[in-house]
Amino acid sequence: MKYLHAMVRVRDLEDSMKFYRDALGLIETRRKDYPQGRFTLVYLAAPENPDSEVELTYNYDDEDYGSARNFGHLAFAVNNIYETCEQLRQHGVVINRPPRDGRMAFVRSPDSISIELLQKGEALAPQEPWLSMQNIGSW
Repeated sequence: MKYLHAMVRVRDLEDSMKFYRDALGLIETRRKDYPQGRFTLVYLAAPENPDSEVELTYNYDDEDYGSARNFGHLAFAVNNIYETCEQLRQHGVVINRPPRDGRMAFVRSPDSISIELLQKGEALAPQEPWLSMQNIGSW
């Protein structure tokens, strides 16, 4: 058996690509349009392990997916949690749970999918402005 991917339904493919590709840094590995089925699939992967993908499913017809809390989260290991969070902030992403401990942060995608960011290896030394930041919303 081999793990393939996790699927996330998205409401706006362009906004989702700005988040997952541009802000988070995932790489699009493939895309398939199914006009007859009225959906598009976009597969993305982290540069260091392209075999484990996130599948974004965009349905052409509007649908209510709820609050997405039943999904849990996607988790990514990052080289520098502070630099990653700053990059996300520069793309307008709210840091819901800042990396006060130098180890873990949470953000949300445009579709409210919770994304956990974990520092590779040992936690970084706590530093400002992250150390003083409060949680925003839920994750």
